[in-house]
Amino acid sequence: MIRKTLTFCAIAALLIGLPTAAQAADATRTPGSPTYTVTLTSNSSGTTWTGHESVSFTNLSADPLNEVYLRLWDNYHGSCPSTPITVTNVSGGTASPLTVACTALKITLPTPLAKGQNGSVGFDLSIVVPSGADRFGHDGAYNFIGNALPVLAVRDGAGWHLDPYTNNGESFYQLASDYRVTLDHPSSLLVPATGTSVDTPGSAGRTITTATATHVREFAWGAGAFAKTTGTTSTGVTVNVYRVSGISAASAASMMTTATGSLVAHAGRFGAYPYGEVDIVLDNNFWFGGMEYPGFVLDLVSSTALAHELAHQWWYGIVGDDEYNTPWLDESFADYATDLYRGVTGTNCWNSVSWQSSAERISNSMAYWDAHSSRYGTVVYTYGKCALHDLRRLIGTSAMQTLLHDYAASHWYGISTVADFKAAAQAATTVDLTSFWTTHRI
Repeated sequence: MIRKTLTFCAIAALLIGLPTAAQAADATRTPGSPTYTVTLTSNSSGTTWTGHESVSFTNLSADPLNEVYLRLWDNYHGSCPSTPITVTNVSGGTASPLTVACTALKITLPTPLAKGQNGSVGFDLSIVVPSGADRFGHDGAYNFIGNALPVLAVRDGAGWHLDPYTNNGESFYQLASDYRVTLDHPSSLLVPATGTSVDTPGSAGRTITTATATHVREFAWGAGAFAKTTGTTSTGVTVNVYRVSGISAASAASMMTTATGSLVAHAGRFGAYPYGEVDIVLDNNFWFGGMEYPGFVLDLVSSTALAHELAHQWWYGIVGDDEYNTPWLDESFADYATDLYRGVTGTNCWNSVSWQSSAERISNSMAYWDAHSSRYGTVVYTYGKCALHDLRRLIGTSAMQTLLHDYAASHWYGISTVADFKAAAQAATTVDLTSFWTTHRI
C-alpha cells in the first residue's frame, strides 16, 4: 500500500490468546495448498453479502496439525464483539470464541492431521460493508471489499502468526492459494474482482459473477455502478479500469496507460505476470494512495501510486512475505520498482537520511511502526528504496537486475525472508555486504 497520511494504530492488549512459539518447532509453513470455495449473495446495494465458505488444506509439517485459525481481518473495522464479518455454523472442527480483537477464530480439528494429511472446514458467512472510502468500506454507492473473506493463518517455526490488524500498513501473511468465488448480485452493479471472472444470468434482475484465481494470497472485489474501460498490454494481459462518478474518462485513460506500461516494465524486470488480468478501481476519496490485492487494485488517480500498487503484484503477490514482521520486503521493493519504471535513479537519496533513534531500522516490524507511525513512510518506503538503489550502485546495475529477476523466480509463489534476500544479494557479488546491511540498518 502507498499512503498519503499515516495513522497510529495501538496494539496494546491485542495479543491476548496468542499461542506460544513452542507449539510449532518445525519451520515448515502450514497449512498448505489452501483451496477456498465461496458462494455469496448481495443485497440490492452490494453492502451486505451472505452465504457459505469452505477451505481445504494439507498439513505440510512434520508436526501434527491440531487446529487451524481463521483471520477475520475486517473485524478491526467493527467494535468487538459487534463485528462486520460473522462466521456461524462451523463444520469440520470446533470453533472457539474470537480472539485478537475479534480478528482470529480458532477451529480445533476432530483429529490431528499428520504430515501430508488433508482437512477442511466450512462455515456460513455474513459480510456487512461499513461506510467509508477504504480498502473495506463503501463510498456512497461504491463498495470496496478487501480482506473480507476469512483466510487461514500460517504456522511456522515461530508458531501461529496471529498478529493484530494494522491500519498503518498490512498485517497479512498468506500462502499461495486457489479461489473459486461465486457472487450473486444485482445486474446494475459491476463486480471487479481478483482472478478471471465470468458473468451468467441469475434470477430476474441479477447476475452471477464467478471468479477463479490460482496461486494468489488474497481475494478482493468491488461492487457498484462503475464506468469501465478495458485495455490489453503488449504482453497480452487484460487491464480493466473501473471508475466512480466524478472521475473523468480522460483520467481513466491516463491510468490505463500507466497500468499497461508499468505491468510490462515490471514483468520485464521480475518475470512474466502470471494471472492474465488486472482490475483497477479508481476513487479519489480514498484516504490512502492505493491498495493492492492479487489482480485487484484500489487507487487514487495517481500514476506513481498505481505503478507502486502494480509492483506489489510481484512483491507480496507473487513473492510473498510476512507483511507484519517484515514490511520492507514488499513496500521498499515496490517503491524501488516504481522508481525504475519512472526512470528515477535515486542518486544521492541516501544523503538525506536521518535516523530518529538507535532502534529505528528499515527492517523493523509493524509493531514498531505502529508505535512510531510518523516515521513509517520515511523509513520503510524512502530509506528502503534508497538502500536498494545503493545496493545496485555497489554491486552494479547488471548484477542487481539479475539478482531481483532470479530472486523472484526462486521465490515464485513462495515466501521471502530477510535472511533469504541477504544471502541472495551476497551470492550476486564478490563485495562483502556485511557493512552494507549494518550501515543501512537492515
